[in-house]
Amino acid sequence: MHQRNPTKGLKVNNRIPVTTFEVRKDNWAETRIFSHSMATELAPNQVLFKVARQALTANNISYASSGDSLKYWEFFPAEAGWGRIPGMGWSEVIASAHPDIAVGERVWGFTPYSTHHKILAGKVNKFSFSDVSDHRGGHAPVYCQFDRAATNPIYEPQREDQDSLLRGLFMTSWLVEDFIVTNNFFDAQVCLITSASSKTSIALGHSVKRRGKLRSIAITSASNIAFCQSLGCYDSVIGYQDIADLNAAEAAVVVDMAGNAKIISELHQHYADNIKHSCRIGATHYSELGSVDGLPGALPQFFFAPSHVRARSAELGAEQLMQLLSTDYAGFRRFCDSWMKVVPSYGAQSMDDIYQAVLAGRADPVAGQVVSLSAEGE
Repeated sequence: MHQRNPTKGLKVNNRIPVTTFEVRKDNWAETRIFSHSMATELAPNQVLFKVARQALTANNISYASSGDSLKYWEFFPAEAGWGRIPGMGWSEVIASAHPDIAVGERVWGFTPYSTHHKILAGKVNKFSFSDVSDHRGGHAPVYCQFDRAATNPIYEPQREDQDSLLRGLFMTSWLVEDFIVTNNFFDAQVCLITSASSKTSIALGHSVKRRGKLRSIAITSASNIAFCQSLGCYDSVIGYQDIADLNAAEAAVVVDMAGNAKIISELHQHYADNIKHSCRIGATHYSELGSVDGLPGALPQFFFAPSHVRARSAELGAEQLMQLLSTDYAGFRRFCDSWMKVVPSYGAQSMDDIYQAVLAGRADPVAGQVVSLSAEGE
């Protein structure tokens, strides 16, 4: 049994200023910077993070769109009417009241867009620990987990920003592709991928190409066709305006990253019963969300990654599953070296500017936006 250590790190009985980015739940374009203070005194097993840099991508808009249905708003409670969108990235432990978590550790996981974040640590092992606070009790374990850099076999300090941008979305796309595989590809010949310039779609295209069992068709806006073609991870690329030119005689799987009901409807109407599976992942076109009920072909359904993690962990073992995923992620990370440019932005105003650009779909697909509410970026 470990002897409980007193709080390590900051002086107790002090308060530190905290800055947190919030959005209106009913109008995601309305934002505010919530300034408050946080006690540095920790209860047993509490840990205080200084949040470093976090990714800001179309994935985060999807978290807002699923804020109620998948309970993303409950990750980090806020005042009534306001929400804290989860952000993925690295943090540093600056105070710890847990005997097995050291000050100075680097950890990766979900935190709010904030300068600091406090958790109640539990489920501690050499690879990770989790936030076991009461308000996290109903969430999938993978969303509450913080991975420890010290025991991560592919951790490289110089790739922290890249990991913040890619690791979470690659996991989602890898799991989607694995789900398709475990269902015998739904007897399909092609995989239709919407919002193809998004990094989550690129990760899916990369995974489909690596497997080599389905042909991938990227569907994107006319302005992003050339970019998607240049990547080399899609077998073909078309614009949304050319959906009617696709070969509807081929059996197809749809993986929708856009959340645009009009596009989903056009694909289903065009392919009809040859849509063998219709998978909804994201909602990057938040202003065009709508009902997709009553369409021909397979009923569109949301993919919930934690459910597939549980199923595959039971089949393969959690360690084997994570090893497979990590190996493929390392390859995807190298692929992204050839085209993605990490763009860091610091401070509250820059955070809002980038968020508004991503929300409006104006973000450059080549840019990997990494933000920090701290002026110094750490």
